[in-house]
Amino acid sequence: MAYKLPVGISNKHVHLSQEDLETLFGKGYQLTKTKDLNQPGQFATAEKVDVTGPKGTLKGLRILGPVRSQTQVELAATDARTIGVKCPVRLSGKLKDSAAVTITGPCGSIDLKEGAILAMRHIHITPEDAKIAGVVGKDTVSVRVGGERGLVFDNVAVRCTDTSFTELHLDTDEANAAGVVNDQLVEIIL
Repeated sequence: MAYKLPVGISNKHVHLSQEDLETLFGKGYQLTKTKDLNQPGQFATAEKVDVTGPKGTLKGLRILGPVRSQTQVELAATDARTIGVKCPVRLSGKLKDSAAVTITGPCGSIDLKEGAILAMRHIHITPEDAKIAGVVGKDTVSVRVGGERGLVFDNVAVRCTDTSFTELHLDTDEANAAGVVNDQLVEIIL
């Protein structure tokens, strides 16, 4: 039996360390939660920043909380081309040798030497759901999308934790190419 899971589409966004948050918004600044995200403990904030590369600026990128140990910018390939940066495809947190960008907030800016990535498509999954699906953390699988523009996404990383909400994360370019919408069901191919 095929294992189906919902899609969560990830728009361009920024994760900040507390130090960088304070550089951009002021000493002692705390993020303002506006909406919980599906992944437990993660949330959208009211705060937005601009991200600049050699060819231009993306204005108003939302910051996602909570603060992290390191600052990271997640873009789709179209966004990266727009501002002239070559971002590697990476899992979140794997920032070595990633693209350099400048982040600007109301109180300052940060020149990141590395930190901008194209997020590798990935599945968040609980251990219980992973067992049912026949996958384990750190697996790489394919996912079939049905519909008029149906296709198969290869090289989908599996991230298995007790605190996951089971879903496939795609960026906006990938979702648009497949005609996928949030919460649409897709199928893991083993």
